[in-house]
Amino acid sequence: MREKGPPSHHAATRAIDPMFSDAIRAVILGVVEGVTEFLPVSSTGHLLLAERFFDLGQGDFWKSFAILIQLGAILAILAIYFVKLWRIAIGMFTDSDARRFVIGVLVAFLPAAVIGGLLGGYIKSYLFNPWVVCFSLIVGGAVLMWVDQLDLRPVYNDATKLPLTTYLAIGFAQCLAMIPGVSRSGATIVSAMLLGADKRASAEFSFFLAIPTMLGAFVYDLYKSHGQMNTDHAFIVAIGFVVSFITAIIVVKAFLSYVTRNGFTFFAWWRVIVGTLGLIALALGF
Repeated sequence: MREKGPPSHHAATRAIDPMFSDAIRAVILGVVEGVTEFLPVSSTGHLLLAERFFDLGQGDFWKSFAILIQLGAILAILAIYFVKLWRIAIGMFTDSDARRFVIGVLVAFLPAAVIGGLLGGYIKSYLFNPWVVCFSLIVGGAVLMWVDQLDLRPVYNDATKLPLTTYLAIGFAQCLAMIPGVSRSGATIVSAMLLGADKRASAEFSFFLAIPTMLGAFVYDLYKSHGQMNTDHAFIVAIGFVVSFITAIIVVKAFLSYVTRNGFTFFAWWRVIVGTLGLIALALGF
């Protein structure tokens, strides 16, 4: 009888390949998340298109992965604005301005929490498809171009000092981003600008509002998917988390400086080009 020797090189390679392949996917999706989460281009839309056209992240685990690595992007905002957020946190019970801002963020978060809880399942079942993403990207690009052409006269230059009614209106605008391709940051930045905030204040409030919104989605999805997680999954999520954290820090700092000087035309064309190429690919059967 022939003795069984050690596993061949090819057998070992086959065992390693799936893990290595998943790690590469995690890196790519982490970059996509970190780059697009806080830009007005729709991170969800880009992740869905990456899944469709590049065979990245298909399957139940990868759907949860896309939500879980958002924690890296959230921590990037906390790291960048740590001093400011810490002052607000410790002053919340003694400083009326700090307390008012915290209430404003909660007021802005409330519509998404309620509407997402009621319609989240319907939205994921019927709207999470690449056709919707592509059309939303193009329409959103046209809206950004339109806003850039308006002669807006900002009256607020501090994201922490907007009226409570403005915070609530921005919160309702954020709900439009439940349609994949719309962009959470795009909807909140545009609505804040139309309601009187300047570009920098609009972008910063969008970042602050992302903290409870994305954290809520993270906790909810972690609760739903924790039974599916194993050691390999945790390692893959950790890779995506670290990559999205590093990428988001770089992008947020660059975005604030860029958009203050140049506006949103670049991001508008980005959306239109990606959406148009996506529609062409879908029409050709890809």
